[in-house]
Amino acid sequence: MAALFRVVAIVLVVAASTVSPVLAADPPVPSYFNSVEMRSSNLEPFKKWNSALERYDKEGKVRKKNKCLSKNLDICDYDDWVKFLETLKDKDKLTQIRAVNDRFNKAKYVTDKSNWGQNDYWNTPAEFMQNFGDCEDYAIIKYLSLQLLGFPEDDLRVVAVKDLNLKVGHAILIVFWIDPRNSSRRALVLDNQVEKVIDARAIRHYQPVFSINKEYWWRHQNG
Repeated sequence: MAALFRVVAIVLVVAASTVSPVLAADPPVPSYFNSVEMRSSNLEPFKKWNSALERYDKEGKVRKKNKCLSKNLDICDYDDWVKFLETLKDKDKLTQIRAVNDRFNKAKYVTDKSNWGQNDYWNTPAEFMQNFGDCEDYAIIKYLSLQLLGFPEDDLRVVAVKDLNLKVGHAILIVFWIDPRNSSRRALVLDNQVEKVIDARAIRHYQPVFSINKEYWWRHQNG
């Protein structure tokens, strides 16, 4: 987690220096966790994110078979992952969100140092299923799972946050969901440290630094 926070700081410095001040981002707008966000389409500085997505694009073609490391997760490779998602296709969106969060939270937490001998490495889904991973790896496989289930890109973001209680960096997934009871758009948090999916408004100890998907990234500041 500490390694993630150091990488976040470096990425933001690079991102700020590579984009024209005039075209750097959209104007700030209110966001989750009591922040304001500024959107940019320049994803070039986010090399670990881009690398993970590039490797992921190749995984569907190879579909390598892996041995299961855990009976709790019981999703061992790309084909197992797709089969699991197929069981959710006819469910409503909230059920899909909860099922994806619950299933992958069963995976064992493993640091990048233990897995890869690196301080920070962003896993693809196949790498996560084979080796497990740390906070951003849970967020990535949940993000890509919901994307395969048909969630639009605008509704999904991997978010790097500061945990103000533990004083460390952390990563989660935010999913925007329309509550059918009142048509309100809610930001739901999928967190490997929290068993259930919860509304972002219920969390006060996370300070977002940046969020990202395949199309944009957002820099967050205190609101």
